[in-house]
Amino acid sequence: MKYLLAIFILLILVSCDKEPSVDEIIDSSIEAYGGQKVFNSIIEFDFRERHYLARYHNYEFQLIRTFSDSTGLFIDELTNDGFTRTHNDSLVVLDEEWTGKYSRSVNSVIYFFRIPFVFKDGAVKPELLGSIIMKGEDYYKLRINFSEEGGGDDFDDSFIYMINKDTYYIDYFAYSYSTDGGGKRFREAINPRTVNGLYAVDYINYEPMDMEVAIEDYDKYYLEGGMKELSRIENENISIEYLQ
Repeated sequence: MKYLLAIFILLILVSCDKEPSVDEIIDSSIEAYGGQKVFNSIIEFDFRERHYLARYHNYEFQLIRTFSDSTGLFIDELTNDGFTRTHNDSLVVLDEEWTGKYSRSVNSVIYFFRIPFVFKDGAVKPELLGSIIMKGEDYYKLRINFSEEGGGDDFDDSFIYMINKDTYYIDYFAYSYSTDGGGKRFREAINPRTVNGLYAVDYINYEPMDMEVAIEDYDKYYLEGGMKELSRIENENISIEYLQ
């Protein structure tokens, strides 16, 4: 009887220490950033003198970037049906190359703003790499790649996310990309705030001094001083409206 009781207690202790699955980590992070309601919402913000609007509702999306120069007003719009640019209310005819560049430009800004909600995109292939410690905090280390089908022009991009075990906030992440010349980056979240239930951050954007270092090792490389600041990703005038 004592033997069976000891086994029972051991099983309980083991189950309590069990790491959550990758899907459970993603779901907890989404809840920490605002929850399921954000998937049906209209988010607006300003970034580098451009206004962005992201409308997601029932798997339909509408991404809009608005800005002006000396020639007038530009509106870029990316939807499930494709990309269009207008200039002073007139449609701009674009070739395939520039359509792709403008589409990626609009999508990438909004993509980074919507982390971790983008983890639920159909082409995402998540993998839990284990746990790490950064600056005294415990983190899950998560890799995300993409399937070619549904992954867009940049399906071969790769991301490594450091998700805080206590808060489920993403305090750091690294990524590599091959489009538009390619590159590698590391970002550190700063200036956290909550806007109408949505958790939002800005970033310090770093570039590695040694481009040969794998992004899977960027957490250690960052702590060793191997990163140099490249820019700041600062979003202003954030608003969110929830849709039914």
